[in-house]
Amino acid sequence: MSMMAMKAKRRKKAPQIQEVKIEISNEEVARILEDIGDMLGIVGESSFRVRAYYKAASSIRGLTRPLLEIYKEGGVKGLEEIPGVGSHTAQRLEELITTGRLGYYEELKKKVPAPLTELMDIPGIGPKKAKKIYDTLGITTRSELIKAIEEHKVSRIPGFGLKTEENILRGIRQYEKMHERILLSDAFPIAKEIVELLRKQPFVERADMAGSLRRMKETVGDIDLLASSDEPSKVMDYFTTMPQVSYVLAKGDTKSSIVARNGLQIDLRVVATYQYGAALQYFTGSKPHNVHLRDLAKKRGLKINEYGVFDASTDERLGGKTEEEIYGILGMQTPPPTLREDKGEIEMAIEHRLPILVQLGDIKGDFHVHTKWSDGFNDIEDVVKVAIGLGYKFATISDHAEKLHVAGGLTPEELDEQLQVIAELNERYQEIEILTGIEANIDNDGNVDFGPDILSKLDVVIGSIHGGFRQSKEQLTKRLLAAIENPYINVIGHPTGRVLGERPPYDIDLPAIFKAAASTGTFLELNAFPNRLDLKDDHLRDAKENYGCKFVINTDAHIAAHMVYMEYGVATAQRGWLTREDILNTYEVSEIKKMLRQKR
Repeated sequence: MSMMAMKAKRRKKAPQIQEVKIEISNEEVARILEDIGDMLGIVGESSFRVRAYYKAASSIRGLTRPLLEIYKEGGVKGLEEIPGVGSHTAQRLEELITTGRLGYYEELKKKVPAPLTELMDIPGIGPKKAKKIYDTLGITTRSELIKAIEEHKVSRIPGFGLKTEENILRGIRQYEKMHERILLSDAFPIAKEIVELLRKQPFVERADMAGSLRRMKETVGDIDLLASSDEPSKVMDYFTTMPQVSYVLAKGDTKSSIVARNGLQIDLRVVATYQYGAALQYFTGSKPHNVHLRDLAKKRGLKINEYGVFDASTDERLGGKTEEEIYGILGMQTPPPTLREDKGEIEMAIEHRLPILVQLGDIKGDFHVHTKWSDGFNDIEDVVKVAIGLGYKFATISDHAEKLHVAGGLTPEELDEQLQVIAELNERYQEIEILTGIEANIDNDGNVDFGPDILSKLDVVIGSIHGGFRQSKEQLTKRLLAAIENPYINVIGHPTGRVLGERPPYDIDLPAIFKAAASTGTFLELNAFPNRLDLKDDHLRDAKENYGCKFVINTDAHIAAHMVYMEYGVATAQRGWLTREDILNTYEVSEIKKMLRQKR
């Protein structure tokens, strides 16, 4: 074969790409795939097929690029390169991307009543129970289910009983409590996207998030945006016709409300440029923060509202164009938005002693990332490339250890193989250091999978509880304390075990945990995965100020792209008043290794 023929053979064919008629977001696609997984579970399909759709949904939700962009560049083959997306799923995605609908999804919806999948959101109700409840009682909603439980109809379903009925009711109450608010990770991306688009418009002077979203609370009640403009009608026209809009709830001269295509309500208020700082301060601070600030102003003969700062006796306007102007008139530093909860930040700002909070740019790497070696989606090299793209100096591969069989935990032999692969990659990638690690399982006695002979080979050992969440406070605490005393465990992973919207924190003696961690030099993890954020902000501050604990911020990423969730961890660290000195990720790699070895 001639050289030209060989080159022609190797040349890639241009991807076959159909015309895209409608734009659909990654979140919408992920939700549809999850719905398909739920419905397949209900109709009794194999668990393999169900998990395949869940995995694809999780992977797409974690992409840092629009799915549409990936398709336009590489067609179906480009979609197949997404972790967890096989050829069959890729073809379904192509149909969804190019037509805005999916025939297979529509067919499934004819077989499974849509509300039935909502029952599966209740902790303790899987597809089999949901189907049995529906087939027996015709129930499709939570309110119907509650009524049936009150009348003890559920307990009479074959195979259920009073205990099952009690557990389902507990799950419903838990679900309702946890879904009163929106996860930060659901609200933040769409709000950020809209704010960035607003800022690009020539008739918009400034635009920002406001409310609890700007304070980066783990859950938010609503999505409030603020803009300044001399042409508010143009802003309203633009906002209510953006591609992200599903429908308009209300449109006014200076305030409008829309429902985004992901189902969330977003409100935008427009003010004059000279009022913007006052409005931003007013609509950002928590109610207690703003009340405290107004009381402080009143004592100084001033009054503060969303329009500015005024002399209380003459009504003369003294300022309000910027937030710094508002706080400056009161002789204060400007508290970072993440601190505006009236938890001491006003007193510290008056004394000009606010801490310099950790910033995303301070983070030099991640200690908790999973790969294909256990239950992750990506190869180690994929993780390395993402870490380099984030500007990191290190990345730690911390796959599960062998006793967590459901997650494909590594045996000692597999761990040795992985260490060899990491050593080879460290030779190839000089700009970053790949640290070796493991996420070991803390058993009922507080022991972990491996002994010193294996753990001593690793740079980082994370100890985590993965089962027995309903054990007594005494036993759970005892397990964690035993792990903390283990000289080879550097980090306690997701210390309270909570999963927002799914599982409450387990009952442990936090003061005892904090005291032991500080005295042994064991780092506590702030798990940055959006539905964990564990430890929470108040716990972080307590552990730091009252016990002297140190922390790591980890994403617990099972998809390499999820390493970008570090942003949520850093925001939570700020809310916990943490500085870069409190967090191991901010140090140089040589210092990190030294600090990790000190416990041993």
